[in-house]
Amino acid sequence: MTSNVLPLVGPDFGAVGGSSQLRSIVGALLTYGLIISALMVIVCAASWAISSSNGSWQTASKAKTGLLVALGGAVLTGGALAWANWLLDVGATL
Repeated sequence: MTSNVLPLVGPDFGAVGGSSQLRSIVGALLTYGLIISALMVIVCAASWAISSSNGSWQTASKAKTGLLVALGGAVLTGGALAWANWLLDVGATL
């Protein structure tokens, strides 16, 4: 009687080196991006407040747009950091 058990065949991810270095490089780049986005949120919010109080509505509008773009960048960068870490963890378990 023969058994229909298939051998488990898959890639050897242990043979590929550098995943820890890749994780640290991606983490560092995304951390810098997150810091820059957070600083831009502060700068745009301050310029929006100053220009609104001085009656410069055109500058206030541009600062508000910059604030929304900076917030979007911070959210995307933070999400990308979590997503990259998740993908690296999933890749190690395949």
